Amino acid sequence: MDSVPSDSAVPTRRPLLLYLTVLVIATAGLVYELIAGALASYVLGDSVTQFSTTIGVYLSALGLGSYLSKFVKQRLAQRFVEIELAAALVGGGSAPILFLAFGHAQFFSVILYGMVIAVGTLVGLELPLLMRILREEVDFDSLVAKVLTFDYAGALIGSILFAVLFVPKLGLVRTSLLFGMLNCAVGFLTTWVLSDRIYAPARARLRRRAVALQCGLLGCFVYADHITHLAEEGMYSSTIVYAEQSSYQRIVLTAGGGGYQLFLNGNLQFSSLDEYRYHEALVHPAFAAAAQRAHVLVLGGGDGLAIREILKHPEVQSVTLVDLDPAMTRLARESELLRTLNQNALSDPRVEVIAADALVWLDQKVNKTYDVVIVDFPDPNNFSLGKLYTTWFYGLLQKAMHEHTIASVQSTSPLLARQSYWCVVQTMQTSGLHVQPYHALVPSFGEWGYVLAKKAAFAAPTQLGISGLSYLNDATLAGMFVFAVDMSRVPAEPNRLNNQLLVQYYEQDFSRWN
Repeated sequence: MDSVPSDSAVPTRRPLLLYLTVLVIATAGLVYELIAGALASYVLGDSVTQFSTTIGVYLSALGLGSYLSKFVKQRLAQRFVEIELAAALVGGGSAPILFLAFGHAQFFSVILYGMVIAVGTLVGLELPLLMRILREEVDFDSLVAKVLTFDYAGALIGSILFAVLFVPKLGLVRTSLLFGMLNCAVGFLTTWVLSDRIYAPARARLRRRAVALQCGLLGCFVYADHITHLAEEGMYSSTIVYAEQSSYQRIVLTAGGGGYQLFLNGNLQFSSLDEYRYHEALVHPAFAAAAQRAHVLVLGGGDGLAIREILKHPEVQSVTLVDLDPAMTRLARESELLRTLNQNALSDPRVEVIAADALVWLDQKVNKTYDVVIVDFPDPNNFSLGKLYTTWFYGLLQKAMHEHTIASVQSTSPLLARQSYWCVVQTMQTSGLHVQPYHALVPSFGEWGYVLAKKAAFAAPTQLGISGLSYLNDATLAGMFVFAVDMSRVPAEPNRLNNQLLVQYYEQDFSRWN
């Protein structure tokens, strides 16, 4: 028996209160798991792999915790509260610790999976102990049914609120700390709910520990921005001037080396010192090959830099920008740094900004065709981005193209990711497009690749039809369509939605350089 002298009456609604405890435990456990998966995808890439391995390790740890619970023989209520406080400490501190580990990628995986195992084991210990505590007060069949019902309900609540509310409003670090505080509060309140099963001296110790832990977590919650800033200072070589966690990604602007840089989820998107090379190469060859230039569609490119180049052509009457993250386009409109660099492109009255997934928008919303299409997505380093380089996507893209439309697609590096680049080319051809591959040197990235595409066969452009650019002229334009031997075409299968071979090619290509 676990019954001991108490300083209060046994709560008459103890089972209900403990079922609510199960709800909090399950919600918090799933949130910790999702945080670990999200941070793993930031540092290690390939979000599907990271989430699947994180989930697998977490579920295995739940089983380990459940198994270990059989060795807890005495003072079940006291041990339950101790485990709850330990879960609050480890789970609540998981995001801050993982952020601080960002700059040490060689140790990150060890820290990540160590924390996932620790949290999963602690959560796995809790539910069997609760069921053993309640078995004398609740019919066994009813006990199992209700505990599992609250457990699964908590998982549902956690998964929905994580994406819809907590990450967009609080960010990963504060979300982690918030649920640590919830775990801590549950542990503190349980010393009253199970007061008749915990000796008075132990109750007092547990309450002091809970209060001290809650104060520590609250302090970290208040100073979460400082923790994140400290962690990111170790990750980036330049000074961070802006950082934001949007609903979709971590946006960081840094300044150093005479310019500034934009990072999304830790991946460099541009440096102000040489981005003009990238964006001139992305936009102007397409305009040089275009029969008409009045109406332009841009997919991705929420920083507005491609639109800056597009608006240099006086024939342009309208530009439709479709970008997933409204936080990025808002920053491009409001940040003095970005507004100066993109020359207030997103505030031009000819520009319409649509916040949507480009693939879904093409499938469901596109209702017109465009003269020029610029596709400026991040590299396909995970399956969420890889879908934007599939035969399915390029099939949908053709819905926005008329007979004379020219499209330009950024397509990774033909030197650093050679098979990946030619996979993109092969995928576009498999979808029915005619292509002209080309490349440009961008010092921040190296040799970078693009593909021009039309529905009918066409020749590579030889004259820009525009002057005064910082990088391109007619001579450099012609050379962009010539590939050196070490960048020439290699065999590659097309990237289809059901296999995402491009992501595998990309990982293999860049593993050689890391």
